[in-house]
Amino acid sequence: MSTLAAVPCVLVFSGSDPSGGAGMQADIPAISAVGAHPLTVPTALTVQDNVSVFAVHPVPSELVAHQAQVLIDRFDIRAIKLGIVGNSDNADVIAQLIGQLRQRNPALPVVFDPVLANGKGDNLSADDAVLALMPLYALATVITPNLNEASRLCGADKTPQQQAELLLERGCEHVLLKGGHGPSHEDVTNRWFSRQGGTNAWTWARLPDEFHGSGCTLAAALSGYLAQGYAIQDAIVAAQRYCQHALDNAYSIAEGQKIPNRVIPFLKEA
Repeated sequence: MSTLAAVPCVLVFSGSDPSGGAGMQADIPAISAVGAHPLTVPTALTVQDNVSVFAVHPVPSELVAHQAQVLIDRFDIRAIKLGIVGNSDNADVIAQLIGQLRQRNPALPVVFDPVLANGKGDNLSADDAVLALMPLYALATVITPNLNEASRLCGADKTPQQQAELLLERGCEHVLLKGGHGPSHEDVTNRWFSRQGGTNAWTWARLPDEFHGSGCTLAAALSGYLAQGYAIQDAIVAAQRYCQHALDNAYSIAEGQKIPNRVIPFLKEA
């Protein structure tokens, strides 16, 4: 009888994007591509294309809990990836489920991508998106806001350093502040801040196009690497390389934002 090595599993809570560009449809190939397996719990059904969000329909919290509990009872979960939660009820349920998992594994990594809106600015929550996320900060191993999200979460009058400090004060262990929504004439700089005082920054060439689901791609890849036991900075570097590779090879499905190519062969050590 052959024995197969178990692939580490990532429990994903995120919204479904029918255009196939963001949300759960981005999480699944990204996590798979970096060597982990996604276990998926949809939190919301969205009506969107690769430009606009037309509606958000949260999945009932009871169904979110039921889906997740079956997976928690069966599989060895090595990391969690959070995208949109849909509403405050779902955030509360997800927080309880993470607490349950942390009783088994206090060091279980949680990647929290605080998606508030799409690139155009259309909201992705049925409630006040900022308030709905409050129960999740203290559970985040790493939170990955872009510049727009950091401004909404922490105040546009604050510097990136001050925004990161505020997120750390709310309980996040690490902050990865993504620079993709910065000035179009500047390269993209992603900044890491740690509760222990560590900082680092990485600069990537800004590509000429706009992309649908780039933030989801980065956060999902990060969760996949953490599930495999990567140290936090190593996982951040590897996830950025994977995301940049997906953006470099993005493709069009219609006029508007391009889709990151998450399945094109990628060498982890490139």
